[in-house]
Amino acid sequence: MKNQTQEQVMTVSKSINHEQREHGKLGPKISETLKRKLTFGARIVRGGGMKRIFKKLFNVGKEEKLLKVCQCHLSTTAGPITGLLFISTDKVAFCSERSLRFTSPTGEIVRAYYKVLVPIRKIMRANLSENARNPREKYIEIVTVDNFDFWFMGFVNYQKALNCLQQTVSQSSIRQIDSRRNVALPLLQN
Repeated sequence: MKNQTQEQVMTVSKSINHEQREHGKLGPKISETLKRKLTFGARIVRGGGMKRIFKKLFNVGKEEKLLKVCQCHLSTTAGPITGLLFISTDKVAFCSERSLRFTSPTGEIVRAYYKVLVPIRKIMRANLSENARNPREKYIEIVTVDNFDFWFMGFVNYQKALNCLQQTVSQSSIRQIDSRRNVALPLLQN
């Protein structure tokens, strides 16, 4: 447990370093970003670690395994949202770091976490893209079979996240093909 906590603190520390580089685009002040990251890291530790948080936030199947968790930003029309990207054997899920304010259909102001969940079997591909004007700005694009796309940015290590995503999508495709082969076909009658 102690090593896991140390790993989580190191991950938050690396993320803070990255946030300092990305500061001009995504944060008002470095001190506020640092405070938010430390508070977020403490919340992860109090919550029992990433696996427990994943299970609390999303419906997790018995055979499902959490493969990777990355701190990143989801690009939305309202601007980037900071949070965690969970990659499991069954899904890719994102949850915002803090609750956001929304106006409900009845006009009330409500606070809720911003969540996105895409079943792995619905992902067509995951691509790494970069800003043509600034190649240091990299994005991971997830495209679904029904042509929705999700853009994630601000990863500490883009390549590790992309490799995990691509490998998981590839393995899911293989499992789907195998399951189709094992389906019993009805007998034809004359």
